[in-house]
Amino acid sequence: MEAPHLLVHDKKDVVGVVVVEGLTAGTDMLCVVTADNSSFRLTTKMDVPIGHKIALVDIKAGDTVWKYGQDIGRAVANIGQGEHVHVHNLKTKRW
Repeated sequence: MEAPHLLVHDKKDVVGVVVVEGLTAGTDMLCVVTADNSSFRLTTKMDVPIGHKIALVDIKAGDTVWKYGQDIGRAVANIGQGEHVHVHNLKTKRW
């Protein structure tokens, strides 16, 4: 079986976490949802470092971003499906 490129923790999540080194734009990723061991495929639009997030769906500026089934912040820019999600386009709601 092929090793996953991206892990998603909960069906509610709108981002997944890169679990391979050297993920490059255009990669057809195997994405695994750990809550039920289901899988799907998604193409990354950017190079994304291991441990960073990728949008599973289009996210609009102002939308809540869900990871681990939890609210992890607010998008401060539009983020397209397959794009890198990090401090440049996601901010905490805590301060």
